[in-house]
Amino acid sequence: MKLKRHGIMAGIALTAATLALAGCGSDNTAPSASTSTGSSAGSSTDCASGSLTAQGSTAQKNAMDEWVKAYQQKCSGAQINYQGTGSGAGVTAFNGKSADFAGSDSALKDGDETTKSTARCGGNPALNLPMVVGPIAVVYNLDGVKDLTLKPATLAQIFSGKITKWDDPAIKADNGSAQLPSSAISTVHRSDDSGTTDNFTNYLTGAAKSDWTFSHSKTWKAPGGQAAKGSDGIASTIKSTPGTIGYVELSFAQNSSLSMAKVVNGNGEPTELTAEAAGKTIAGAQIVGTGDDLKMKIDYTTKEAGAYPIVLVTYEIVCSKGNDATKLALLKGFLTYTRSADGQKALSDLGYAPLPETVRSKVASSVGNLA
Repeated sequence: MKLKRHGIMAGIALTAATLALAGCGSDNTAPSASTSTGSSAGSSTDCASGSLTAQGSTAQKNAMDEWVKAYQQKCSGAQINYQGTGSGAGVTAFNGKSADFAGSDSALKDGDETTKSTARCGGNPALNLPMVVGPIAVVYNLDGVKDLTLKPATLAQIFSGKITKWDDPAIKADNGSAQLPSSAISTVHRSDDSGTTDNFTNYLTGAAKSDWTFSHSKTWKAPGGQAAKGSDGIASTIKSTPGTIGYVELSFAQNSSLSMAKVVNGNGEPTELTAEAAGKTIAGAQIVGTGDDLKMKIDYTTKEAGAYPIVLVTYEIVCSKGNDATKLALLKGFLTYTRSADGQKALSDLGYAPLPETVRSKVASSVGNLA
């Protein structure tokens, strides 16, 4: 079911358009010889027949569902199946050749993931191609409390199990005169390997090093709390269980009408998750990959005034070379559509943020070079 349009994401896209990145590639990728071009409202789609199987990030599942539907309507000979199994499962499936590409909320890790992906791609590097940007909301269910502020250290202590009551002095200190109950806190984290977990714990690692000692990982490592599968699982648990707190992408928080905490940024400001606030953090992101690899780095400890600091980029993981020749035209055609102006425009209706134009043009160049 399609979500209502959220003006917040359009605002993020406008703010993020200022992202300063050098060396933009061309946005005009020619269709391959085995594709046909279908016209639609002033744009074109590189159509190809065949089938693709992909899986991974639940954060991008709603976006993928929309993209697949739209592409298959334009290109009747195409069949694309994307399953939201979680980022970790998606990367494992890709490396095991049971997925033609993977969705992941984290770029491939140096070491085992990269080694396996290079082997899977016939000795060629796999690419991290950003397709969706969006904030991570800290969501909670606390009767009578609709305005909650949390510092990074407080968040780290809550999710590590050091703070166990809602009226803990640290939470009281963050919230002034707010009336907080003495009830127990129940944290909710992902049960599956998750790029959202990796990004959230990366934020905790960077912003509250002394209070978060579990580093960052796709696997939740802190003790205690409830585990739920997928972002939809966390949202459902928070919605139905008083006293809970967790983390999900903004689209899931909005779809479930969950309360979202203000987060104190690196400048010491309690920051509500708004278009302008999230956009300021996105605007500071940098591409740190080389060549056609577009791995991005987000400053989770940004001191930019008014910035909401917990934002993720979700990628498509794909072979740079060594792709199945019988599927290459469809792979390139579909990813050409997802990064296109039309494909990215559809994200605003789903609670996501379109890619900044400078990043989108780089993705276009990388997709055009796939072989």
